[in-house]
Amino acid sequence: MNRGARRALGLFPDRGLASLLVLALAGGADAGPAVDQEKRLQELERQLKTVTEANAEFVRRQAILTQEIRKVRDSMTLPEEKKLASQYGMGPAASKVYTKERGLSIGGYGQTFYTAQVEDKNPQTGVNTIDQLRFVIYNGYKFSDKIVLNSEIEYEHAATGNGGSVSVEFAQIDFLLGTHFNVRAGLLLLPMGFINEIHEPNFYHGNERPEVERVIIPTTWRENGLGCFGNFSQGWSYRAYLVNSMRGASFTSAGIRPGRQNGAQARADDFSVVLRTDYDTGKGFVGGASVYRGHQGNEESLTVDSKGRVVKPEIGMTLVEIHAQYRRKALELRGLAAWTTVNDAYDLSLARARASSNRGPVSERQHGYYLEVAYDILKLIKPKSDQYLALFGRYEDMNTQARVPFGFAPDLTQDRELRTVGVSYKPHPQLVIKLDHRDWSQARGSRADELNLGMGWVF
Repeated sequence: MNRGARRALGLFPDRGLASLLVLALAGGADAGPAVDQEKRLQELERQLKTVTEANAEFVRRQAILTQEIRKVRDSMTLPEEKKLASQYGMGPAASKVYTKERGLSIGGYGQTFYTAQVEDKNPQTGVNTIDQLRFVIYNGYKFSDKIVLNSEIEYEHAATGNGGSVSVEFAQIDFLLGTHFNVRAGLLLLPMGFINEIHEPNFYHGNERPEVERVIIPTTWRENGLGCFGNFSQGWSYRAYLVNSMRGASFTSAGIRPGRQNGAQARADDFSVVLRTDYDTGKGFVGGASVYRGHQGNEESLTVDSKGRVVKPEIGMTLVEIHAQYRRKALELRGLAAWTTVNDAYDLSLARARASSNRGPVSERQHGYYLEVAYDILKLIKPKSDQYLALFGRYEDMNTQARVPFGFAPDLTQDRELRTVGVSYKPHPQLVIKLDHRDWSQARGSRADELNLGMGWVF
């Protein structure tokens, strides 16, 4: 074997390929001088080097591409690897965007339940129903560590007919400046009570939300505005917003709920302030309070008598609520109380009476409270289980006709009590199955009790 053949054999770990090369070189030994063979060997070495370098570059690029594909796949994986947790006053699923490094975040929740009318008190009441009550999508986008878009789009009752709707529940930009002071602007959820900000079905008992937080605090309550939020010190947090006021001319004997503007071409002649503070001990107890105050007239005119007298009442309103919650091991306790005062209720009631003699007056005072207890009995059976099975009970008292203007009779159907008992089962922390019974009573008339069976989910 000549010297060139031996060099070729040493370059190739693959003996078969090396043998072919040796034969090629050997065949050429008779055809020309040794110098030609040396040139051919150098050319082969050059080509081999080029192929080797190209292969190394291909392997490098393949590794980079594989890593990028893995990152994209991980960012889109559902369900969540991290436990959902509330941040900056938002619901746990609505807080996902704050945990992102950059870019798009998607979450949401849904709720479906069956209601059977228990007609022991009022055999003329209603029919049984099953309803896709809510399907909600959270869309968030993190522009940077300090600028975050967060939003919620809600579909109610599965269609826009039969009382269904599609609406933007909130759409806000957060400027995260630091622990003590941050700025929020857009369509905002008013920070009042337990449910108005955190209303995902996995985080409250019963298929229906507490009635006091629907009637006295008109959940879900959102208005356009801006404000600030942050922490005073360890455990203390606050939120302070300035928002467009309600339409006080739409208040009824059932309360202030019809006065919400919900961000839709809202009248903005008047603005209101809402303030909230909470203290979290870090040992299971959370307590706080909030207040909403401002004029709700928005320069609307009311015709208050048969002679056509027109007034523009300011309709000053104050809503105050206090709340507390205690959770330790399997035990859960929760309580809330709220009071509303409405000025110019006399003019509002005159305008309502002129429009229809069947309309009850707007009350100067409205109030309500509830107390709730729950116990996770699964903790007794399987202490280490990540599932959840709680028995709960809730008592509510509310009256939107607590003090009506002089000369008007209260609508006693609005003086009500509600007792709810039931069970909440979570086979997974993000899925809940609920069964409850609601027992109504009121100062005048009657209302059928309800048996509800449903499920809710969050992602």
